[in-house]
Amino acid sequence: MSRKNTTSEIIFNLVIVLLAVTGIILMLTSHPEEGALQSSGAGNFKFYTVLTNVFCGIISGIYLVLVLLKKNTDKMAGLKLAAVVGVAITFAVVAFMFGPLYGYPQFYKRGNLFFHLLEPVAAMAGFIIIRRKKLPFRYSVLAAVPTLLYGTGYMLNILINGIGGPWPYTNDFYAFLSWGWPVGIAIFAVITLSAFAVACIFRAISNKRS
Repeated sequence: MSRKNTTSEIIFNLVIVLLAVTGIILMLTSHPEEGALQSSGAGNFKFYTVLTNVFCGIISGIYLVLVLLKKNTDKMAGLKLAAVVGVAITFAVVAFMFGPLYGYPQFYKRGNLFFHLLEPVAAMAGFIIIRRKKLPFRYSVLAAVPTLLYGTGYMLNILINGIGGPWPYTNDFYAFLSWGWPVGIAIFAVITLSAFAVACIFRAISNKRS
């Protein structure tokens, strides 16, 4: 790895870690009415947005340590791609679906600003800018697995425990089952396929720059 690439790795991963930590602190100290799609405190960890950003922060933290110790990071490339895909999906859903539907301000308040915008943009930019070895196709498939697992867990929780009461006491906190199970399952299938497609795009960009 060149000195320029090493410096970029350190800067981007450090920024992502700091954004993730700041987002978590703001999330844990905010009230539900101070942001969008929030529960109180640790209850926010049920959201895809939070989990993907925390995962991205953890992977970036590991990357940062490995780079500082001058260790090989090639084996982490698949996890890095998966982390970027997760926050990219979060960014896209808010920017192109929830934002236009419900208004952007509530989605960019306090911790939401970090999880919906700042950290995803930093993660995507870092992945595109930093040169790395070519990524095998299987990484694109594996990058969609976390989204598939989240959707499966989301559906199983509702299947086992029921939908529950009205917001914020519902297990269907994304309201994907408002139109019934077939539509809800279809939505998660589309999101999972979108994660795979996004992974293919980032893989292609990375491979072209390798």
